[in-house]
Amino acid sequence: MINYLNLTLDYIVEIGILIFEFIGVGIIIATCLISFYKYIAKKPDTRIYLGKGLSMGLEFKLGSEILRTVIVREWKEIAIVAGIIALRATLTFLIHWEIKEEEKEGKLHIE
Repeated sequence: MINYLNLTLDYIVEIGILIFEFIGVGIIIATCLISFYKYIAKKPDTRIYLGKGLSMGLEFKLGSEILRTVIVREWKEIAIVAGIIALRATLTFLIHWEIKEEEKEGKLHIE
């Protein structure tokens, strides 16, 4: 019975990981395409839009990595997942910082 529940949990987690990965990749692709259009049209908010979209996509992908920690079995796998989580969290932090700086810069140009 316990093995059956463990196997069921593994399948549910794998499906959740795939869903979050798919959503994250979809958001990143859509954001890049829309941002490319905005860049061609010379819209002033292109960088902020791109940064926010990339950040949102990375957060979904970070969620999938956190879910992946549920099913890892070895210390080597845990170290790899921890490294990926740290890298994605750092990228998300840097993108948020860049968005704030870009928004400050935009406000300075308006005033």
